[in-house]
Amino acid sequence: MASLSEKLLNFAAMKPGIAISTAMLLLLLQSCGGSVGDDAAKQSLMDASRQELATAIEERDHLLALVKDIASGMEEIKRLENVVAINGRQPDIDTAGNKRLKADIAAVCATLRRRRERLAELENNLSKSMLYTDELKDAIEAFRLQNDAQCREIERLNRVLADAEERIGSLSIAVDSLNTTVEAVSRDLDSANAEASRLADELNTCYYVAATKDELKEHRVIETGFLRKAKLLPGDFDRGFFSASDKRLLRELPLRNRKARIHTNHPAGSYRITDHDGCKVLIITDPALFWSLTNYLVIEIG
Repeated sequence: MASLSEKLLNFAAMKPGIAISTAMLLLLLQSCGGSVGDDAAKQSLMDASRQELATAIEERDHLLALVKDIASGMEEIKRLENVVAINGRQPDIDTAGNKRLKADIAAVCATLRRRRERLAELENNLSKSMLYTDELKDAIEAFRLQNDAQCREIERLNRVLADAEERIGSLSIAVDSLNTTVEAVSRDLDSANAEASRLADELNTCYYVAATKDELKEHRVIETGFLRKAKLLPGDFDRGFFSASDKRLLRELPLRNRKARIHTNHPAGSYRITDHDGCKVLIITDPALFWSLTNYLVIEIG
């Protein structure tokens, strides 16, 4: 059966990282002469070595877990980068969405700071253990560099998001200004349309009256005198005696009398007077031509 020294040497050969501690343990065992009376001292040294090994392995496991965190952190940063890129292309992203994105980036920042502190703490603990080799030191440095790169990427994303928000703010101001301009132009257009409509109505307003000769004289629509030509529509005639209508709509005017005479001047061919049930009816056949000379229509009946 192999001696305890041979077992430790074999274990050291399998685990190079603990060769130094094993060698020290062998020297201590040999210095004791291998006597049975020193079994308690040997056991104590073995327990101490096992504890040191367990501690080193635990620190190593913490380091491996941290490596996994760093890898998952990179995935989270990539996700945030995609979201920031989308926000930059879509200025209408809601404010709540930007706030959540900022909170996510801040959370990743805090995680990276804690991860760097944990990495420094683990390196400090491992440097005191039997597992701390040049290879492990280089690996830890690589992890630190990767963590630092992630920190720089997060800072870049923060700048990109800030630039995007600034552009969104500028666009919002421009949109508000355009909206104000459009509203002002719309008001002006509505006002112009209303004015145009009013002018069109005014230009197409016509006035007519159908009354007896005495009624027309009473309201000073016509003036007659001895040896004097009848005067039509003097300046002070009673405009309230007339009815108003729209030239575009007035096509027929029942005169309710068997006799009718038009005093105002309207081109021939633009109208005709017909009989209906024994009464005269004025039919306007060409409104534009009929009203081309005057906006007033004076008809004497009876």
